Amino acid sequence: MRINLVATFLLLTTAGLLLAVPVKGQLVSTEKVTFSLKHESLEKAISELQAQTPFIYYYRKADVKAFDNLSLAYGTRTVQETLQALLQNTFLVFRQEGQNIFIEKTRALVTYRLNGRVVDKNHQGFPFATVKLTRANSSAMVQGTQTDTGGYYKLNVSEKGDYLVHISAIGMDSLSVALTLDASSTVQLPDITLSASTKQLSEVSVVGKKAFIEQKIDRTVVNVGSLISNDGANGLEVLEKSPGVIVDGNGNISFKGKTGVLVLINGKPTYLSGADLAAYLKSLPASTLDQIELMDNPPAKYDAAGDAGVINIKTKKSKTAGFNGSLAASYGQAHYGQTSESLNLNYHQGKVNLFANAAYNISQVYRSIELDRAYFNPDGSAASSIRQTEYIMAKNYNTNLKLGMDYYLSPKTTCGIVLTGKLSPGRFDNPSTDRLFNGAGLPDSTVSATNHSKGHFNNGGINLNYSHEFDKGKVLTFDLDYLKYSSVSDRHFLNQTFLPDGTLTDQQIITDHLPTGINIYSAKTDYTHALPGNAKLETGLKSSYVNTDNAANYYDVNGGASTPNDQLSNQFLYKENINAAYLNFNKPFGRFELQTGLRLENTNSDGHQLGNTLHPDSSFSKHYTDLFPTAYVSYKLDSTGRQTLVASYGRRIGRPFYQELNPFVLVSDKFTYSAGNPYLRPQFADNYKLTFNYSSIFSGALFYNHVSDLQSEVIRQQGQIFIDGTGNIGSANYIGASVNIAVEPASWWQLNAYLQLIHNHFKGQLYASYLDQSSTYGQINMTSQFTFPHGWSAELSGYYVSRFANGQSMIDPFGQLNGGIQKKILHNQAAIKFNVRDILNTYRADGENNFIPNTVSTFRNRFNAQAFTLGFSYNFGTAVNQKKRDTGGAATEQNRVKN
Repeated sequence: MRINLVATFLLLTTAGLLLAVPVKGQLVSTEKVTFSLKHESLEKAISELQAQTPFIYYYRKADVKAFDNLSLAYGTRTVQETLQALLQNTFLVFRQEGQNIFIEKTRALVTYRLNGRVVDKNHQGFPFATVKLTRANSSAMVQGTQTDTGGYYKLNVSEKGDYLVHISAIGMDSLSVALTLDASSTVQLPDITLSASTKQLSEVSVVGKKAFIEQKIDRTVVNVGSLISNDGANGLEVLEKSPGVIVDGNGNISFKGKTGVLVLINGKPTYLSGADLAAYLKSLPASTLDQIELMDNPPAKYDAAGDAGVINIKTKKSKTAGFNGSLAASYGQAHYGQTSESLNLNYHQGKVNLFANAAYNISQVYRSIELDRAYFNPDGSAASSIRQTEYIMAKNYNTNLKLGMDYYLSPKTTCGIVLTGKLSPGRFDNPSTDRLFNGAGLPDSTVSATNHSKGHFNNGGINLNYSHEFDKGKVLTFDLDYLKYSSVSDRHFLNQTFLPDGTLTDQQIITDHLPTGINIYSAKTDYTHALPGNAKLETGLKSSYVNTDNAANYYDVNGGASTPNDQLSNQFLYKENINAAYLNFNKPFGRFELQTGLRLENTNSDGHQLGNTLHPDSSFSKHYTDLFPTAYVSYKLDSTGRQTLVASYGRRIGRPFYQELNPFVLVSDKFTYSAGNPYLRPQFADNYKLTFNYSSIFSGALFYNHVSDLQSEVIRQQGQIFIDGTGNIGSANYIGASVNIAVEPASWWQLNAYLQLIHNHFKGQLYASYLDQSSTYGQINMTSQFTFPHGWSAELSGYYVSRFANGQSMIDPFGQLNGGIQKKILHNQAAIKFNVRDILNTYRADGENNFIPNTVSTFRNRFNAQAFTLGFSYNFGTAVNQKKRDTGGAATEQNRVKN
């Protein structure tokens, strides 16, 4: 099945790249076509020509993309006559060489060159704005283009006279600039500033959609709504489709081969980690998500935490004026049924903008795990073995709420408030059977465990924000945040031991009560200052304070009476204060662009483990200050900026998760515990990267990362008990290459393929052995989107990861193939979607744990990943774009909480 999955990826990717090359053609003066155009694009017209003739058409998309209002009466013409009609007034010509037709600019006629730049209100370059040139007395377009990523554009004109330059972009006011071409052959136009549109657009029907992947200078952007298969999915399932991201069977997230990534929601940390972060992301319906920003080397403005980089998940907030919104609902069938509903509302009137998001979903998980552990004597002979089979059956009822208001004190001053909340009650069943064998492989005994738990995980937060624009490019912002997390879990463990003949020899009943409370306070301010020469200076301050209280109350139950188990019980108090300041500078120098930054972070932490009859009080304090430099150098390899080379460096820190510092022992079953480590040190990473970008079609990168004081999962053994924890095991090195390709093999087919090859190497001291493990592995993410007439569209996507090392573990290959189909209805305002995730039922999480003395340990995981989902979405209201606020003041602390 795995071979089939790999073959499917390679076949589709290869076919797409091959089909991106046009087919052969022949006689241009005699070959005829029959069709008509009515306000169509030049690119579509060429596509129609290609469909009716066997010619090979060669052209640059940038040359033809701006011509989008062409009309041609119905009739039969030769290809030569058709092209002559299409290319008039475009400054494009065609020529035939053998069986090929080349469409290109007429360079010999150019006598005037116009240069300019489009910027936003912060004087930052506005990318991909449409620029059209017309005669002053005519609406017919003379030439058109789009701005590059820096907002720059160039136009070539052959005749002098009076002209109008028209600038437009979706959601922005259009502008026109008059000019006269006479003596000077080169004209430098002043910067043109685009502002948010304030006009109602109810008469416009928008049928386009964003690309699935967008490449920017410092990040990769994934547009969640572009994939049909995301309908009915949750946040974690959406994330694992993103290029370079891997989610293992325990919900741990790695990016570009490294763990320790910082996950933000709307610029704010989740304050969760591991399985708890995975559970939180599963509670977020994909219908509430807008974009995922992937930053393997974020700038100094971002907190230095997350040595593997930053993943920022943006939720939806309506950007339109008046009253508008969207709703979505879906039902999915996996092992159990799943439901998901969401509602987004926005109302803007005068100086007040109100927005709300409500989502509810029922998440049901079914997972089976097989653990095999073989123990050996020092001489290598078999001592004993355990074969464990367990099932995880969880059901959660998740409610997510967000309410907010922006108040515009003046055109340059805005203040706002955002309230967030989550309620997630649920239950958890974890039955397991442990079969014990002696050294000869004969049955010794069987332990049957019936484990039940119920509880809830709730959180709430408030953000107060303020922004003021003093002048063009000078902006000051403030954010105050308070977040509170609370969770309670009550569990019941029943372990019964039987002899091979079925005789009950022992019974153990343990209950526990696990409350957790976390309070987080954060304040930050940022200031942006535009400098001469298109330079920009950014600076800011931030301070955060975290207070956690975690208790583990265990009880032994005998004869119906409960007595405290002080061996396992514990209470841990932890306080942490982080103070930060940063400075970031950006300036273009011709084809070069430099961005450099420095961040300082001061950390102060105190931990206190309360004592009981068996454990004395203990405490620790840590204080350290570190500097984190970042640098980017970009060079345009051509005058248009379509080809760029970017070199970057950044230093980052990975602080321990709060509960990893807690010396708790958490019981999973009779043979599996987990425990914290109060002596954990932060890990540091140095990240180097060299990237080549060709427009939005191709991006290739080479990268090297070195991590010191690596924090990694460490498994140690006490008798037959495995204790899972985190330790500083040494160092890790990652060297790799990645490629992202986005092509259109046909006008109805968009293909995006991401491939990466990584070699990693882990070295360090474990509890009783030395770790030295490496691997070379590959990953591929593929997405094909198909657009058909009458509102139909479809999608095929998937990913595959080969066998790789992850610290002490080796993970077997795994992957997933997804598909979906969609039909637009109700004048394109609504859609019905059907999708299938994990079509081939190939998602696994298998592997082995190595470097445990005298022990061989393997694991196999099976999930209810295959799911069939039917969904409906509907957009309503007016459509005028407004400024969108995503971020608040809380930073990395939120990503470090477990409940």
